[in-house]
Amino acid sequence: MFKIKMREEWCKGCYFCIKICPKKVYNYSEEYSPKGFKKVKIEKESECVGCLLCEELCPDLVITVEKVNEKNS
Repeated sequence: MFKIKMREEWCKGCYFCIKICPKKVYNYSEEYSPKGFKKVKIEKESECVGCLLCEELCPDLVITVEKVNEKNS
């Protein structure tokens, strides 16, 4: 399982993350940023496979993908 963190204030709306994600984890939000573009929202975080394409291709270092260790109780 993976946890995605976004620094929305750094995003400039290139939408590479939406376009490159093989699992379509990201989508356009209905909200607009102060810069005038539609914000990116994490829509299906549970579908993330940890390929890191979004993290590696984001030109503004907005996205961080972390592996979450699931402990067996």
